[in-house]
Amino acid sequence: MSAYCGKYHDELIANAAYLATPGKGILAADESTGTIGKRLAGINVENIEENRRALRELLFCTRGALQYLSGVIFFEETLYQKTADGKPFVLVLKEGGVLPGIKVDKGTVELAGTNGETTTQGHDDLGKRCAKFYEVGARFAKWRAVLKIGPTEPSQLAINENANGLARYAIICQENGLVPIVEPEILIDGPHDINRCAEVSERVFAACYKALNDHHVLLEGSLLKPNMVTPGSDAKKVAPEVVGEYTVRTLLRMVPPAVPGVVFLSGGQSEEEATLNLNAMNKLKGKKPWTLSFSFGRALQRSALNIWAGKKENVEKARAAFLSRCKANSEATLGAHKGDAATEGASESLHVKGYNY
Repeated sequence: MSAYCGKYHDELIANAAYLATPGKGILAADESTGTIGKRLAGINVENIEENRRALRELLFCTRGALQYLSGVIFFEETLYQKTADGKPFVLVLKEGGVLPGIKVDKGTVELAGTNGETTTQGHDDLGKRCAKFYEVGARFAKWRAVLKIGPTEPSQLAINENANGLARYAIICQENGLVPIVEPEILIDGPHDINRCAEVSERVFAACYKALNDHHVLLEGSLLKPNMVTPGSDAKKVAPEVVGEYTVRTLLRMVPPAVPGVVFLSGGQSEEEATLNLNAMNKLKGKKPWTLSFSFGRALQRSALNIWAGKKENVEKARAAFLSRCKANSEATLGAHKGDAATEGASESLHVKGYNY
């Protein structure tokens, strides 16, 4: 058997294809309580459940935004939250034609025997949790593995451990009806050039698809969420066209055409930078057997968050900024973005060294 064929086979393929609909992308609203606390602290808002809920409602109930989204990734708390009027967020999304997703990993821990490299935890009770999340309405999941580029990193040990961890997660998800988003994030930290990032990305993606195949994961019922191929945060930037060319070349070499969609993380790029790079990929001539889209967190939310600042009177203005980013990225999935969505703060770098959540 070369691929998983259980009772969810057709549903997984249909949902993965839907998530990869051209013109749509995924909002990553799956920040843990600690991470969203850092975001709220940045706008002097207290990290309490009501404020976290209010921020999520601001995003999910933005008029017109859901047409640009195929999925939203929740943190577990959010999966059970409701609007101020009492409507479950899961229902808000479903009525807007958006699939609810769930972050299922439990964060990273240091990998013994390495120079500060990490592996991701959360496998132990994953099957039970996936079954519960499916019951509540989730239809896809996310698991983040983190690798770094250094003089001798990533080590082969870290690459293999994270690839196998992602594959184990993916097959457990599929056995419970959830489309797995496979996220091997290679951090942008460092002075390396774009060639080094491309070389490391090829090694990491190759190991991931070897492991996914070994675990009999149904590729048609999965998505890849990778980093874009860019120079390191301490290196000179390159034009979006160069990022587009290197990224698509890397994917063509390593990602099977059976995968319906590649949804990029923004990885600390500014809002506009992430959009322009995605747009450049989709403008490239030549074959691209998968939809190239987005699964952005900070690059969709930052401007809206800063405008909102926890004040009710700012909600509509913040929603306008969020809608503008959703529309811009939707256009970028079609290679049709004109660079006209640069709201205030959209060019501000969102890079955080060693980012974790």
